[in-house]
Amino acid sequence: MRRRERERFDELFEEVLAELPEGIHRLLEECPLVLEDRPSLAIRKELGITDDEDDILCGLHTGVPLTERSVERPDVSDVVHIFREGVVDMAGGWEEGEDEEGPFGGEERIRKEIRITILHELGHHFGLDEDDLDKLGYA
Repeated sequence: MRRRERERFDELFEEVLAELPEGIHRLLEECPLVLEDRPSLAIRKELGITDDEDDILCGLHTGVPLTERSVERPDVSDVVHIFREGVVDMAGGWEEGEDEEGPFGGEERIRKEIRITILHELGHHFGLDEDDLDKLGYA
């Protein structure tokens, strides 16, 4: 991702973050957000994602969900990773357009995808699975 796109994304990210309820901000104190352009090679290997695959990874929760913690693993640190390139790709890119499936792309769609990704990954922190998140509209 080019520097200008990264700066543009980060501005949108900060705006979306500021609009989230105070309760979400308290959650982020215990499960911080890390912005990256794309998943690292180590993360891709761990998840079995190869460079030639079309898998779009917008975010990732690392750590142990609260529902699976025990006194034997009290010091697990959780992190929510947000991947700029995946979010922009999932939203349809920076430019607005329309095809047979309808409108795509643009800053508003990117903002929406940032919000969904943050809430989706925080949901994993609390033990929600993909079906749960889909029912909530965060898939």
